[in-house]
Amino acid sequence: MRATELVYSSHDRCEVIHRDWIVQRILESEKKTVLYLPMSSVSKGDQEYSWGTFSWYFDRFRPMGLVPRHQLYDSEMSVADAKVLLEWLAQSDVVILGGGETKTGMLRYQAVAERATGNPGAFCQILKQRQANGLLTAGFSAGAVQLCQHSFDDAGAVFGLVRNVITTLHYEPAGAKFLQGIAQRYPDCLVFGLPNDSGIAVSQGTTKGGKVWQHIEFVADYSWDKPEDQWHIKTRQGVKVEHRYADGRSWSFNGGDVLVRVFDPKRGDSTYIKWPDGPVFCDRNTQGETPYRSVEEIIEKN
Repeated sequence: MRATELVYSSHDRCEVIHRDWIVQRILESEKKTVLYLPMSSVSKGDQEYSWGTFSWYFDRFRPMGLVPRHQLYDSEMSVADAKVLLEWLAQSDVVILGGGETKTGMLRYQAVAERATGNPGAFCQILKQRQANGLLTAGFSAGAVQLCQHSFDDAGAVFGLVRNVITTLHYEPAGAKFLQGIAQRYPDCLVFGLPNDSGIAVSQGTTKGGKVWQHIEFVADYSWDKPEDQWHIKTRQGVKVEHRYADGRSWSFNGGDVLVRVFDPKRGDSTYIKWPDGPVFCDRNTQGETPYRSVEEIIEKN
């Protein structure tokens, strides 16, 4: 159940998210390639700045074989360059969709795909093929929103790789009412508020009976310890990943907690939650214990 999507919120290059979840995944691969796309940042200067916040970090791992690539958006991008970008998108071991404005990024990714192939949907199709191939696509800020089912900010259609999940970024307790509103608006989705620095690592597959299962591991990162940045790192202040139900209930997640969901169009979805030391999974709906002790058991029996 290796993650194919990493949706996260961070202030800077915290180590658990960026080294343990992203760089380690790159270094374990044969080609050791990563593609960073800052196209959601509006101006060229903002895109260059966005890349700069990652390039210094990736430079640490070049001696280990890491091969970083990036591409800025250019409205005059040639067809040849657009085709190369889509090749990188398909073949890179890890792809990171950067921050900025959700709608701006979506329009630009579609424009690049249309220039390369004549089909604006080709970018999304490649992302879905990456998912099917078991490759990791990560996103933060606008990139995180783009990977989820819907945008929380009415930015229009997004890629929807993380099925029936919506996230807000830079979450803090004052945002609970806003999070609740999203849960009521999209009752078929799981809604999470991700504080800095935290995320969800997601994988999915198909049961023997043909149903889709989804596995979510919650990531909490406390590693960014620069004194001047401590106000930004809400996990170090005790803020957890917040989940709100449409009926007003809530559940707070720590790093290492796991959520497993089986989608059933006839009977409704079944969702189970477990923390690392918990002996059994809890049912999300009743919040009571179940007999299930493993992810495999849930997938097999649902």
